[in-house]
Amino acid sequence: MTVRRLPALSGLVVLAVLLTGCGIRATEVPTDYGPAPSRVRCSLPEPDVSTRAASGLPAQVFLLCGSSLVAVDRTVRVPDGASDSGRRVLVAQGLLDELAAQPSAAEKEAGYTSDVRRPITVTGPRSGDPEDTLRLSTDPDGLTSYALAQVVCTFSDSAAAEGDGSVILAGPADRSARRYSCTDEVRTRPGSNEPPADEVKDG
Repeated sequence: MTVRRLPALSGLVVLAVLLTGCGIRATEVPTDYGPAPSRVRCSLPEPDVSTRAASGLPAQVFLLCGSSLVAVDRTVRVPDGASDSGRRVLVAQGLLDELAAQPSAAEKEAGYTSDVRRPITVTGPRSGDPEDTLRLSTDPDGLTSYALAQVVCTFSDSAAAEGDGSVILAGPADRSARRYSCTDEVRTRPGSNEPPADEVKDG
């Protein structure tokens, strides 16, 4: 009886060897390839429904991410019936408030920051200023190169300016206003490229 079972046992041994050679492991645990890739830097998810439904004027502000300026969506509240000059100031103030506020949790996770660290107020032109001048409570020269680039590029791309890629700014002191431009170089490397500025007078 023992002799008759040997062929069967031999067959089982051969089958086990073949299965082992093929790499079959019925109880093998799947390989751990590490955690899922993290959120891409400077990339935000689509805004949720509550953000899209927020009432107000759709706008964008420029935040810092890495070494560049990146536009992110915001909403600015502007009362109905505001005059053109009043509307410009209200939009500018709303944008400044957004720049001075802390980025959202999702924005922080994606690497966004703001160098506008303190609240800034804005008023319209004084006598002798061009009509679209925005006077800040802080002298533009007193801002860091990053903060100035954020303010200039945010304003120049909004209803606070004329939409030509520039904005006329001045500080609280009595001196001529200057036209600041948001260039590709400023958006790409705001730390080493301050917005170009030219003095302007009411003409």
